Amino acid sequence: MAAAAVRTGPSQPPNSTVYVKNLEERIKIDNLKEALTEIFSEYGTVIDLVAKKNLKAKGQAFVVFEDVEAAERAIQEVQGFELFDKPMLLDFAKTRSDATVQSEGTEEEFELHKRRRLAEKERKQAHQAAEEQKKLKRPATGAAPDAATSRPVKASRGAGLKSSNPGAGAVVPEEYLPPNKILFVQNLPEDYDVDGLTAIFGRFEGFREVRLVPGRKGIAFVEYEAETGAISAKESTSGMGLGAESKPIKVVYQRQ
Repeated sequence: MAAAAVRTGPSQPPNSTVYVKNLEERIKIDNLKEALTEIFSEYGTVIDLVAKKNLKAKGQAFVVFEDVEAAERAIQEVQGFELFDKPMLLDFAKTRSDATVQSEGTEEEFELHKRRRLAEKERKQAHQAAEEQKKLKRPATGAAPDAATSRPVKASRGAGLKSSNPGAGAVVPEEYLPPNKILFVQNLPEDYDVDGLTAIFGRFEGFREVRLVPGRKGIAFVEYEAETGAISAKESTSGMGLGAESKPIKVVYQRQ
């Protein structure tokens, strides 16, 4: 490895997980992980190494050490060194890794950590989806309206159902709604009542109640005391097969 000309210090508080970026994206994940493991194992016991090939995670990796001291040594010694002809940029991770929490905490702490991480991920997805919707609705700046678009247009069927709020155009898809304590359950078998749904959703932390909608079959609302219970329930029940045909149910957060 050759040293890079510029070295920068970590910006995050010390912890046992090292965040590595500026990695060569064309290298196969297995080869990249093998190389990183070989390098970082010199500074301590590596209990986990995460590198993914999806677009947003390319060129990045997380190296989880058994202790903070090993992570500190690795950052100090490896910062700026080249791997596959690119200088690695290292910092401490912003949050503790799953492997660290699992090894240091109790099972309850680990489950809470995963729920919080999942909630943060879903919040980011909801924000990104809303931003994309805004971009699609936003007119191009400086573009003059042509004759076709400037003429009055006859209202189409159903136009009266649209909101008069100009900011209501950006509608976040159900799958990307941010977490909250109420779940909206769809595609339920018609014979499932409050007791049947309580048996399913009542086993999660902070369960409050199941509410059916009078005159509407196949849907229900499930409320919890806090987001954490709703997050656990959603992840465990979404896609669950119910009824004689094992029809998968759809579980999303209530739109607010």
